[in-house]
Amino acid sequence: MEPFIILSEFYNSKTDTLILGAEQNLAQFALTKSESSFLKAQVEKKKDQIIIQRYTTKLIFANLKDSKIKNLQEAARVAGSKAVAQMSDNCSELRIIDNLDETLALHAAEGAVLASYKYLKFYKEPGKKASKLKTISLVSKTISVDEVIEQNYLNEAVFFARDIAQSPYAELNALQFAELVSETGKKTGFKVENLTKKQIEALHMGGLLGVNQGSETPPVFSIMTWKHEKAVNANPLIFIGKGVMFDTGGVYNKPYPHMNDMKLDKSGAAAVSGLMMALAKNKIPVYAIALVAATNNAIDAKSYVPGDVLRMHNGLFVEVIHTDAEGRLTLGDALSYADKFKPELVMDIATLTGAAAAAIGTEGCVVMGTAPDEQFNLLEKSGHEVYERTVRFPFWDEYDKSLDSNIADLKNIGGSDAGAIIAGKFLARFTTSPWIHIDIAGPAILKATEAYRTVSGNGFGTRLLYRFVKNYVAGKK
Repeated sequence: MEPFIILSEFYNSKTDTLILGAEQNLAQFALTKSESSFLKAQVEKKKDQIIIQRYTTKLIFANLKDSKIKNLQEAARVAGSKAVAQMSDNCSELRIIDNLDETLALHAAEGAVLASYKYLKFYKEPGKKASKLKTISLVSKTISVDEVIEQNYLNEAVFFARDIAQSPYAELNALQFAELVSETGKKTGFKVENLTKKQIEALHMGGLLGVNQGSETPPVFSIMTWKHEKAVNANPLIFIGKGVMFDTGGVYNKPYPHMNDMKLDKSGAAAVSGLMMALAKNKIPVYAIALVAATNNAIDAKSYVPGDVLRMHNGLFVEVIHTDAEGRLTLGDALSYADKFKPELVMDIATLTGAAAAAIGTEGCVVMGTAPDEQFNLLEKSGHEVYERTVRFPFWDEYDKSLDSNIADLKNIGGSDAGAIIAGKFLARFTTSPWIHIDIAGPAILKATEAYRTVSGNGFGTRLLYRFVKNYVAGKK
């Protein structure tokens, strides 16, 4: 994978250089009097990025002290992403020097790598569209080789998640997804079992089967397992990703332009797949399982319709009110299946509701559920660390009545209010385990690039879940 982060020992004037901090330890750059005056003037103006052009290379100063982003780690990531956009045409290497405390350079490198991502499969000459950045050299005495290796593997996992999210349905249906994660598991070390339609029918997964009725491609239920020989937990952490490979809305057909991004309705599946790759490649001592109920939501004479009643895996009957509330049906089956493992914690992650995106936009994700506060707190902490932030919504019992049905145990949508919470309340009926629901409908589907978060599918959730697992493991030691 390119670009690749490496460690270096010194400043090299022949490459573009990103300097974190603009007021100290500048002697090594041999600034001229005019360069020093220019830099000082720009700092006084509180410019967050200051560029000094030197023949064919640049010094790019990130004035983090005056950054509008108060989280220094995130400010460094954004600085890294901005530096990539400013690189000289002839440079393929970016050198990063941390003049503040030598702990931020790796975060800047992370931002630079993630900003360089491009989905190139459908360009006639992909090389012309590829990022020119090939290597990032960190000049640091505090960052270890192991930290660099771990970050490289995590970046690779995020790229993998982005590729899954970005792939059009013609290239990645449920069967192709199952094949992809199986091949990836063999290469990286996690196990994969893919249940066929016949096995899914035997398990009475009526939600997944109902959504799949209109599709020519059968559903697949993927079970990905990473169990380190020295795992800190005996009972697994389970991560469930929404795997609707393309969502037409069913017979309640999505209007233009809302269907245009619906290849991204598999972003939850992408996130947990990336997580499993990162855990396996970095050999994290944990027992983790990822589940994906994969299908598309298509329109056909056989499609499920409003008024249908589906028998779910846990035996509950669901009255279908809206066919575009399909993700919760597939997730419901996955949640009840997860109970068989007696998990320590279950998390599902899904582009589930426009209501979540309307509530908080693209700046974070909505969370709710039944897990203990300590697990929510750990998730919130992890979110702040990687800047994939969480907002916990109320989960009061009074919301349950919105799902009452006159003919079945429950219906698949409520009224027009509190849509994100009602969706969560639906899911809660299908698990008896400690559980957190993560709705990523806002940040997973971007209309424009936001620093290192690329336009469209950006792998949101992989970094969040990976950091959560890392913090969980650290807390067990």
